[in-house]
Amino acid sequence: MQYDPIKRSLGKVFNQTPALRKLFYKLLDWLLLRAWHVKKELRQLNLEAETHILDAGSGFGQYTYRMGQMFPKSKILAVDVKEEQIDDCNRFFSQIELSERVKFEVADLTKFVNPNQFNLIISIDVMEHIEEDVLVFKNFHQSLKEGGALLISTPSDQGGSDVHDHDHEEGVHGFIDEHVRDGYNIQEIEEKLKSAGFSRVDTRYSYGSPGKISWRLSMKYPIQLLGVSKLFFLIIPFYYLLVFPFAAILNYMDVKGNHQTGTGLIVKAYK
Repeated sequence: MQYDPIKRSLGKVFNQTPALRKLFYKLLDWLLLRAWHVKKELRQLNLEAETHILDAGSGFGQYTYRMGQMFPKSKILAVDVKEEQIDDCNRFFSQIELSERVKFEVADLTKFVNPNQFNLIISIDVMEHIEEDVLVFKNFHQSLKEGGALLISTPSDQGGSDVHDHDHEEGVHGFIDEHVRDGYNIQEIEEKLKSAGFSRVDTRYSYGSPGKISWRLSMKYPIQLLGVSKLFFLIIPFYYLLVFPFAAILNYMDVKGNHQTGTGLIVKAYK
């Protein structure tokens, strides 16, 4: 399944007013398990009041918006390779209270370096799309200030994004086709980050047993329905009314759990 067309369709629905866009961000915060994990990690970081942040691969701007609220004195640069998403985010952020502290720019992470500029870099579900990952890790390291932190969310090699499910094995495309790798092995990503210069790397699994069930209920099945027909937009709200309470409990269990394996990785690396 091609994921981007579904995301663009949802974006058009919620881009009509700033209030709808904020509602869209709130829904993503509730529904996306990775957002639960990212918020947990951001809360645990001891960031300076005037933190400089890079959102590397900002997409819809969901995490940029969240960090702008969590760190009210921060300055955030958000970059993405897709010009249409940067233009879209600049239009939205110019209409809200965060516009003076947030800037969006088109950038290729394999070429982007801003030496010793940022206290924090986040890269959420980005590295699985980039072949030259070590080069990007080196650019991140150069762009961080001394003592700065890098936060990554990415699929693991334990079946991230259902790349190992039975459909894929039978020759049908997996849930997401845009990935250049199936997922990272913990040792692999830690070694790559250390080779890029990071002094310490902490990695843990996300999307353990509770998370895998939640992801199917809250994301995979609804998006598959929308991929069949846009008419399912009319049914989706009622679906979520039934499913969300169960998904929220599963998300909470996943965030609180210590998983021996999982289809996602949360990685923190320090300069």
